[in-house]
Amino acid sequence: MALFTFNRPADYLDAAREMADSGRMTLARLLAEAAADRTPDPEEAARIRAEFTGRSLRQEG
Repeated sequence: MALFTFNRPADYLDAAREMADSGRMTLARLLAEAAADRTPDPEEAARIRAEFTGRSLRQEG
Protein backbone atom coordinates (compact mmCIF):
# COMPACT_ATOMS: atom_id res chain seq x y z
CA MET A 1 0.00 0.00 0.00
CA ALA A 2 1.20 3.48 -0.81
CA LEU A 3 1.96 6.06 1.84
CA PHE A 4 -0.40 9.00 1.53
CA THR A 5 -0.20 12.54 2.74
CA PHE A 6 -3.56 14.24 2.99
CA ASN A 7 -3.10 17.87 1.97
CA ARG A 8 -5.60 18.16 -0.89
CA PRO A 9 -9.00 16.73 -1.80
CA ALA A 10 -7.24 14.72 -4.51
CA ASP A 11 -5.17 12.97 -1.84
CA TYR A 12 -8.34 11.72 -0.14
CA LEU A 13 -9.80 10.73 -3.49
CA ASP A 14 -6.70 8.77 -4.48
CA ALA A 15 -6.82 6.92 -1.17
CA ALA A 16 -10.55 6.25 -1.63
CA ARG A 17 -9.91 4.71 -5.03
CA GLU A 18 -7.12 2.55 -3.64
CA MET A 19 -9.39 1.32 -0.84
CA ALA A 20 -12.18 0.59 -3.33
CA ASP A 21 -9.75 -1.35 -5.54
CA SER A 22 -8.77 -3.48 -2.55
CA GLY A 23 -12.38 -4.15 -1.57
CA ARG A 24 -12.53 -1.83 1.43
CA MET A 25 -15.72 -0.09 0.38
CA THR A 26 -16.63 1.40 3.75
CA LEU A 27 -13.26 3.07 4.10
CA ALA A 28 -13.42 4.15 0.47
CA ARG A 29 -16.77 5.85 1.09
CA LEU A 30 -15.48 7.66 4.18
CA LEU A 31 -12.40 8.90 2.33
CA ALA A 32 -14.56 10.01 -0.61
CA GLU A 33 -16.79 11.97 1.76
CA ALA A 34 -13.70 13.64 3.20
CA ALA A 35 -12.56 14.53 -0.33
CA ALA A 36 -15.99 15.94 -1.18
CA ASP A 37 -16.05 17.99 2.03
CA ARG A 38 -12.76 19.59 1.05
CA THR A 39 -13.80 20.31 -2.53
CA PRO A 40 -14.92 23.92 -3.00
CA ASP A 41 -17.06 23.22 -6.08
CA PRO A 42 -20.45 21.74 -5.05
CA GLU A 43 -20.92 20.02 -8.40
CA GLU A 44 -17.53 18.31 -8.13
CA ALA A 45 -18.29 17.31 -4.54
CA ALA A 46 -21.56 15.73 -5.67
CA ARG A 47 -19.73 13.87 -8.45
CA ILE A 48 -17.22 12.48 -5.95
CA ARG A 49 -20.00 11.27 -3.64
CA ALA A 50 -21.82 9.67 -6.59
CA GLU A 51 -18.68 7.79 -7.64
CA PHE A 52 -18.59 5.99 -4.30
CA THR A 53 -22.05 4.59 -3.79
CA GLY A 54 -23.49 3.39 -0.55
CA ARG A 55 -25.01 5.09 2.40
CA SER A 56 -23.07 7.50 4.49
CA LEU A 57 -21.80 6.15 7.80
CA ARG A 58 -21.51 9.59 9.34
CA GLN A 59 -23.20 10.33 12.59
CA GLU A 60 -24.04 13.99 12.41
CA GLY A 61 -26.29 15.62 14.83
